[in-house]
Amino acid sequence: MSITEKTINIGKLQWFYREASGSSDNLPVLLLHGIPAHSFGWREVLSFLTKQGYRAIAPDWIGSGFSAKPERRDFAYTPEAYLAALAEFVAALELEQFHLVVQGFLGSVGLQYALAHPEQIERLIILNTPLSKTAKLPWQMKLWGTPFVGDMLTQDPLLVDRTLEKGSGFVIADDNLAIYRKPFLQSSAVGRALVATIKNLQLATVMAEIETGFSRWQKPTLLIWGMEDPWLPPTEAEQLAASRPNVEMIQLPEAKHYPQEHWSTEIGETIIYFFRRQVFAKD
Repeated sequence: MSITEKTINIGKLQWFYREASGSSDNLPVLLLHGIPAHSFGWREVLSFLTKQGYRAIAPDWIGSGFSAKPERRDFAYTPEAYLAALAEFVAALELEQFHLVVQGFLGSVGLQYALAHPEQIERLIILNTPLSKTAKLPWQMKLWGTPFVGDMLTQDPLLVDRTLEKGSGFVIADDNLAIYRKPFLQSSAVGRALVATIKNLQLATVMAEIETGFSRWQKPTLLIWGMEDPWLPPTEAEQLAASRPNVEMIQLPEAKHYPQEHWSTEIGETIIYFFRRQVFAKD
């Protein structure tokens, strides 16, 4: 089954997304990427899910990949702006109830959405995403938000190559890197959007909100964690799994920050097993 590339205009924003269609009997799966990647990072997981009968949808965030990259006067690039845009995307695709998969920095917006709309989320899967106030933005990402330096760094198309390979810890095929790099070669707007996103990430405030939200969160939740992540060590994931009866954790011992890039089969199999379990309980 092939992955279809689509666009949809919602208000003044155009979203690009990848979709793989499966059985209508299963709830759809929405997969949200981190930075500075885009939905291409979910390609193998999308294929795996649809072969198992699931409709799987992976959008490029506004400002990322092949989605719109509006100027800051038209889109604030704050968590609130991203959250509102995501809600509009979900509504436009008529996703009344679905499974949610999030990864990386900006995956926090997906967690905010889930915590604000628990009635829509059947099951939540989290891959290497900041979870608590102890999470810090990596130094190399912080630099993208600094005056002048960030403006220069984010206009370098090789930024995405270096970040994804350092974060994943393994070589990525040149053909795949070319697809990740393409938005940076097409327009300088993607670099400006990345600067604006980093400047407005408000990580400490968002993490405090997420910590509070998880204290009340009841939906079945699975953490799939690359244990060698150089930016988000497993401690906070382990603490969340230990503190909540509805949360469990699967370790990927050699994986790092972008585990879906090299462990897509293991991730896909784990997600499918998680979906098909009728009773959620820790062993």
